[in-house]
This record gives sequence, C-alpha cells and structure tokens, in this order.
Amino acid sequence: MQFNIHASWHSFFETESDQDYFKNLMVQVDEEYQNQVCFPPKKLIFNAFNQFAITDLKVVIIGQDPYHGEGEANGLCFSVNDGVAIPPSLKNIFTEINTEFDRVFFPTSGNLEAWAQQGILLLNAGLTVRKDLANSHKHLKWNVFTDNVIHYISENCENVVFLLWGSFAHKKGSKIDREKHLVLETGHPSPLSANRGFWFGNNHFLKTNDYLKSVGKREIEW
Repeated sequence: MQFNIHASWHSFFETESDQDYFKNLMVQVDEEYQNQVCFPPKKLIFNAFNQFAITDLKVVIIGQDPYHGEGEANGLCFSVNDGVAIPPSLKNIFTEINTEFDRVFFPTSGNLEAWAQQGILLLNAGLTVRKDLANSHKHLKWNVFTDNVIHYISENCENVVFLLWGSFAHKKGSKIDREKHLVLETGHPSPLSANRGFWFGNNHFLKTNDYLKSVGKREIEW
C-alpha cells in the first residue's frame, strides 16, 4: 500500500512497516478494499498524517472509526467531506466551541482540514470501516498502530495537547507521558453522551489554547 503522508512521518512509518502486525494489517486492509466497499477512499486512509509536519504538531484528537456512509469519510476523525450534512457529534463540538468563545458561528461544512493544517492530528482509533457497518474493522490491528502513533508522539514531541473524548479514547491515555504533555478527558460529543451531561461545558478548546499560549505555540483558530 502506498502511504500518502508528509515526509516528516516517514521515519515512524518505516519502523511500523517492518513489524509483522503492520504487514498483516496492510494485507487485510487490501483484501477488504478489494472485496467490500470501504471508507475512506484508500488514498485517504492516512490523510491525518498528510496535513502538516510532525514538528508542527500541537493537538491530537482521537475518534473511534471513520463515518461509514457513502462519501462522508475523508480520513480525519469527526470530519466529513464538503457537501455532507454535519454529523450530530460534530454539531455538538461546534456548539461547545461557540459557548466557550462566546460567539454565534456555525460552519456550513463539517470538513476539518482547516484544523488539521494548523497542526491537529485528527486520528481515528481505527482508520478504515465497511460501508454502513460502524466499527466493522475493529478486528483488524489498527488499535496497535494507533497506540504506537500515540506512544511515538509522546516520546518524540513536546507540549502536545491530547483531547480524549469517550471511554475508548481514555484508554489511549495510558500511552501518554503526562509530565510532557497536557491530557484533557471528557465524555464523547455524541448526542447520547452529551444529553446525559458528559460533554457540554468541558472547556477543552479554551484550555487547549491557554496551554499552547503558555508554551509559546500559536493558538488554534477553532
């Protein structure tokens, strides 16, 4: 499989590519795409790693798996292609941002490339999915790959903000050195979680910008 990634990630991908789990994973992913309709498009599987240099990494947001509807997923967690209806979880994210920054602005697109290009790694725990079947690739070893991504970032980067939303994302927190980085945890922004009081009012976006400013990094334009 060809990796469409920024050159600064090559070292990490070369290390992973030598490991048996990754070789087997790529074979399984190829088979899935040959025999099933899968998302995102194959060329966008690693899109999250193609938006910026790792030296510019500021924030990591962890999603679960790609949207499984036709034409939705673009390889960035919580993000959809232009022209696709904004999903409920992303609507709740935008609502929380508006509240924190005391503004009234609701985007017409759910495409989060503008976030990614500011140094936000929009990383799903699983990078692929079958059409209309949420979490259908959970049996693949994507969890090993994304655990290794997080550990690599924790070891090789400084002062990164990790936004862990929901229990599956919280589990990824064990790979993070909390002495070097800021880890913020809350409930998932899905309506089920948000309506039970586990999302709104978390102030993660303000806290992220405050931290970035404190370590001399440019704040995110959410």
